[in-house]
Amino acid sequence: MRNLSFLVLITVLILSACGRPNIDEQTGQKTIRLAYLVNPTQSTHIMSEEFKEQVEEESDGRLRVELYPSGSLFPSDREAIEAVQLGNVEMTIPALASVSGFDRDFMILDLPYLFEDTEEAYSVLDGPFGQGLLDGLEDVNIKGLVYGENGFRHITNNIHPVYTPEDIEGQKMRTLESPVHTDVFNAFGANASPFAFGEMYSTLQQGTYDAMESPIALMYTSNLYEVQQYMSLTSHVYMPVALLMNNDFYESLEPDLQEIVMDAAEDYRENQRILSQEQNEEYMQEMVDGGLQVNDLTDEERQAFSEKAEPVYEKYEEMLGSELFDELNKAVEEAQ
Repeated sequence: MRNLSFLVLITVLILSACGRPNIDEQTGQKTIRLAYLVNPTQSTHIMSEEFKEQVEEESDGRLRVELYPSGSLFPSDREAIEAVQLGNVEMTIPALASVSGFDRDFMILDLPYLFEDTEEAYSVLDGPFGQGLLDGLEDVNIKGLVYGENGFRHITNNIHPVYTPEDIEGQKMRTLESPVHTDVFNAFGANASPFAFGEMYSTLQQGTYDAMESPIALMYTSNLYEVQQYMSLTSHVYMPVALLMNNDFYESLEPDLQEIVMDAAEDYRENQRILSQEQNEEYMQEMVDGGLQVNDLTDEERQAFSEKAEPVYEKYEEMLGSELFDELNKAVEEAQ
């Protein structure tokens, strides 16, 4: 009975946090509620604290920022984005794959082996191509501020090291909530299906899934390396995060407050990327020391994965249009 009462209390608190007005009628102070899945040790949260401090200080208290890490308001990126769209909270920082559920053009960035390295990815995302995608979100009442870093994603599993697509054939693989990711891993030969991130630890521990794929920092900060034996550095997708705001809320801000929010978001982008890469080095060593077996792949081995995904490229080029693919290819060429 106590457990039931506790759960009811938590539910009431969450609903009240989402549903209360975000403007103080007496002072006119506006509150930005920022919800995301990662825990307080990860770069997304650490730089969100700096975002909060900068916005509050530069706005002279006209804006207040409340942080809700660790999925405390929403168990999945999709639900957090939907809450932002509806105005139940003002901001979220999801992995980009979930954004494609609100604007399918973002599916193009879920395809594997688009970028050689992070600098190439930054150039494309921060340039006209990436900005054009963010601008398109305004049609669904979302303001795309900037891209942050989630990083290159790698395959982990509990069976054996992965060097070729044949090594994951038939494995039960958890993917992000993106049809592109699921299609890609099914093309690799896995038995792939999406699953909400918040329950991944227990799901892997119980053997419901054999494998998943994740950036290094998220693997470490969520302790998933404790329930996975092998990490193979496939670097199959570069996955950004995106700072998203309710567009109606953004438009309601005075121009100087809009500028403060955007400046803080841009500072977030630069500093979070640096911290993310620093954490990757530190966390990888700690996971190896903790018993995780890590293997790298050659360029030829990665090429074998890329070739397996060619039918997926064809499917989504037909769906999204060759013009969008041409724009991306041009942006990548200019970044090289």
